[in-house]
Amino acid sequence: MALKDYLRRTAEFIIHGVPVKHITAKVTCTQPSEQLAGKRIIITGGGRGLGLAMAKRFVAEGAKVLIAGRNEATLKESAQAIGCLYLKLDVRQVETFDAFMQQAFDMLGGADCLVNNAGVSHHEGDISRVTVEDFDTQINTNLRGAYFLTQKFLARYVPTAEKNGHILFISSERGMMADDLPYGLTKAAVNSLVQALAVTLVGKNIRVNAVAPGVTTSDMTRVKADGDLFRASQATERVYLPEEVAETACFLLSEASNVLNGQILVCNEGKSINFRR
Repeated sequence: MALKDYLRRTAEFIIHGVPVKHITAKVTCTQPSEQLAGKRIIITGGGRGLGLAMAKRFVAEGAKVLIAGRNEATLKESAQAIGCLYLKLDVRQVETFDAFMQQAFDMLGGADCLVNNAGVSHHEGDISRVTVEDFDTQINTNLRGAYFLTQKFLARYVPTAEKNGHILFISSERGMMADDLPYGLTKAAVNSLVQALAVTLVGKNIRVNAVAPGVTTSDMTRVKADGDLFRASQATERVYLPEEVAETACFLLSEASNVLNGQILVCNEGKSINFRR
């Protein structure tokens, strides 16, 4: 066990009275079955973490996928590894969205699915530590960028009676709780947007849903998949893996979930349920 993991475990014991234990993740994925065959999917923040896990899963299910992000070298490496397309995109630069969406649609031969995954959290701790710059960066990335990219996607998407369009937002369990930090506020706003768009777009044969993961291994959460997954504060005392959330995302983009619209599927094994104690 690394020193930092040992120190954190010790802190967990002091705060929660939880003894040190070894936590492993048992992950079950469905067998690829071409459930996304024919779909053309754009994923923001797709070069690593959850975005990459989703892209990999979608490709395995027969979709044509384009990943987007700020780091072109990372995008290129990831795209080559899983067999998809890529385009550079900074979701804070709204003025580039028209050109990006045109190029993405051209490369994919049209697109019918948008996954708004790009996000950032500055982990300020409490409101006293939030700067204007921190606030604006998180609002612009998590909410403003996703909002206007969705607008540009809808302007180019051509609905058909034979095929559903899909917009999937990656929210967070934090969006289900009261919060005084920018990250949680953006995710609560995203949840509201998901439900509003679901109502207004269903008549155009477009479904809008979200997955709201609990703490998942990523650069943003600073938890490594090959590190210590133990967290006393979690429902089952562990953080989650991107592949688990990607499985749920895949289902939401498939035709098997046609009855789901405006849903925010919280992937944290019930941790955020407000239950009497």
